[in-house]
Amino acid sequence: MDEVFLKANAANFVPLSPLSHLARAADLWPDRAAVIYGDRRYTWADLRSRSRRLASALAAHGVARDVVVAVMAANTPEIFEAHFGVPLSGGILNTINTRLDPDTIAYILDHGGAKVLITDTEFAPVMRAALQRMTGEKPLVIDIVDPTARAGGKPEDRLGTRTYDEFLAAGDPDYPWALPADEWQTLSLNYTSGTSGRPKGVLYHHRGAYLMSLGTVAGWNVPAHPTYLYTVPLFHCNGWGHAWMLAIVGGTAVTCRYVGAKAIFDLIAQHGITHLGGAPVVLGLLVNAPADERRPLPHKVQVMTAGAPPPSAVLAKMAELGFEVMQVYGLTETYGHVVHCAWQPEWDALPFAEQAEMKARQGVRFPITEAIELRDAETGAVPPADGAAMGEVVIRGNTVMKGYHKDPAATEKAFKGGYFHSGDIAVRYPNGYVEVKDRLKDVIISGGENVSSIEIESRLYKHAAVANAAVVAKPDPKWGEVPCAFVELKSGASVTEAELIAFCRESLAGFKTPKKVVFGELPKTSTGKIQKFILREQAKGL
Repeated sequence: MDEVFLKANAANFVPLSPLSHLARAADLWPDRAAVIYGDRRYTWADLRSRSRRLASALAAHGVARDVVVAVMAANTPEIFEAHFGVPLSGGILNTINTRLDPDTIAYILDHGGAKVLITDTEFAPVMRAALQRMTGEKPLVIDIVDPTARAGGKPEDRLGTRTYDEFLAAGDPDYPWALPADEWQTLSLNYTSGTSGRPKGVLYHHRGAYLMSLGTVAGWNVPAHPTYLYTVPLFHCNGWGHAWMLAIVGGTAVTCRYVGAKAIFDLIAQHGITHLGGAPVVLGLLVNAPADERRPLPHKVQVMTAGAPPPSAVLAKMAELGFEVMQVYGLTETYGHVVHCAWQPEWDALPFAEQAEMKARQGVRFPITEAIELRDAETGAVPPADGAAMGEVVIRGNTVMKGYHKDPAATEKAFKGGYFHSGDIAVRYPNGYVEVKDRLKDVIISGGENVSSIEIESRLYKHAAVANAAVVAKPDPKWGEVPCAFVELKSGASVTEAELIAFCRESLAGFKTPKKVVFGELPKTSTGKIQKFILREQAKGL
């Protein structure tokens, strides 16, 4: 049959975008709660209207296709609806880590070229400093004023000329609902934590976000109308795409500004939370919570965790409390999770401790991931699936980034050989499940955030007393990993551990500051290269 005339048209081809999920949710469940934050409650119909208002207000200030809108906010309704309103305007959503230092924030605003900045007044001190340090054109600033915040409620904390509510009020609730003309159009710009100096800007497209949200429903077995506790920061990989996922199933997001064990247990009881996502640090909060902060769970709660691999002992304790944990693995460059520990029914018969060991493995590729392979970082050879031979994790699929913003060389390197190269090394077991063992670039994952050892070392080297410095991961029961610095002083120089930590804190975010400093001669190769593998072993015993 001659099918040359059969071409894609408006009837059989629609660009994939998570905006479609919200349109359907508002039509199907207009009165069902979409977002709950304290006393504030918005339905799916409300969310569509507010997203339209936001898109309209942004468009009136020049936001259109490929124009960046930066958002620095806690997990509040404003950042949740920005995940729909900004892309509806055609703009690119750039959510900024609230734990970053002014220099890094200034770099992100300059490098991304944000035209509009929506920022929570709780973070006014660091954002004011960042705006002052920008070298490019300053963005229009819109203030989120949250009366429940612990800080930022004073008039001097306002950085812009209008509040978010005032900005939204000027928008049209009937702003045209339009999908992007091209599903490859950039939806968001997410900056890594800077594994080698300055952070890289990772570009996501509408197609990938649509597929990631669908894949999460299938991979996590999410039922209709879950109640999801958002402890994952919405600035991190767009909150793992769960805002878009919840629209598919008509779920409810309970957002939480300050994450703590008591708050989590209280919200589970108050709202009947069925699902939550969080870094291993959140798991640690729950299992180590004092008795007076805990509450019996009304039902089993499904948990998705990612970051530094949680110890099997923590996973076992979570199960005892009534939490069913599924570990996932991914990177900013892959829209978040692309590997999950898919549970096999036959594992139910294993002893409790062995079940925890199985859950400690990252697992197999997500439903929307085309391939997860291991390759020797030097030769490209495939190591045997014996649970011992290691290789770099390489990934292929529709939820791999478009590339790095304004960095073609890094993009080309990352995509060498038709796969995205993660920089992580892992083993594969005979059943196909992978387990991440180390990081080729010595990235430290602290509380779910990537920390560059090179960035910390660069700061240490600026101290007049430091001759040599190396930073590695030190295991930590709360944060998973924390930076540990090994320092060799110059002859005749002296400095204390507290002084060096304070020196680092002057220019680094708190989570990037070393938590331990060890003084002494550093182990080196014959060519003078510091042997970090020796230091990593030492750090385990500290």
